[in-house]
Amino acid sequence: MTQATTSRATTALQTADWRRRVFALYAEARTRAVVSPAAAHAGWITARDELFATHPVSPILPEERAGFTGLTVTPYDPAWRLSAPIVPAEPGPDGAPRRLDVPTGTDGVVPFELLGTVALGSDALGDLGTLDVWRLASYGGGLFVPIKDALAGPPGGTYGGGRYLLDTVKGSWLGHTGGSDGGEGGGPDDFGVGDLVLDLNFAYNPSCAYDPAWTCPLAQDGNTLTVEVPVGERTPLKPAY
Repeated sequence: MTQATTSRATTALQTADWRRRVFALYAEARTRAVVSPAAAHAGWITARDELFATHPVSPILPEERAGFTGLTVTPYDPAWRLSAPIVPAEPGPDGAPRRLDVPTGTDGVVPFELLGTVALGSDALGDLGTLDVWRLASYGGGLFVPIKDALAGPPGGTYGGGRYLLDTVKGSWLGHTGGSDGGEGGGPDDFGVGDLVLDLNFAYNPSCAYDPAWTCPLAQDGNTLTVEVPVGERTPLKPAY
């Protein structure tokens, strides 16, 4: 076996381990959120900080890990824990779902299909707008909900390319109101069907915010809000753009 083959195998195993750990930290967050969403958020921050600081496939560049002191995440604000049903999208003129093909540097062209939209808002926050909900239309499937808000871009704001709220094929899943997966109420046999939990405190930066070698799917017009979302992960101190 050549050194290059060994290196590829090592990287693949390390990436699988990273994914396993991300799935586990979100599972823990969903469980803890049943009792205390704030405690779930605190544990999520701690687990991600450790993962980003120590894991060999962390998006934090190797030369910056020694000085890494943690991701920049705002304190938990319960007002931004929302839930909403998916309103199905209308098909395109050809009767097929609307598609989005995203070129990436590592995975080729990644295809998405539009499932529908979720409406964000509450009595306290008012109407925040809607977000498109995408399905990964390739191996693994999964829901994908990026979000870009009015704070995106300037220093001290949110990442200019937008953030991710849900990316279930990578483990980022906050649960649903059905109840069997750390949701809020409901019975054990809902099989994942229910309103999506959309806790914007858990909005996080894509890997390309830290490492310029990454090319990530970013928020399109249907995932861009005109309001400020002041919670969640903020712009890195050294953004990779």
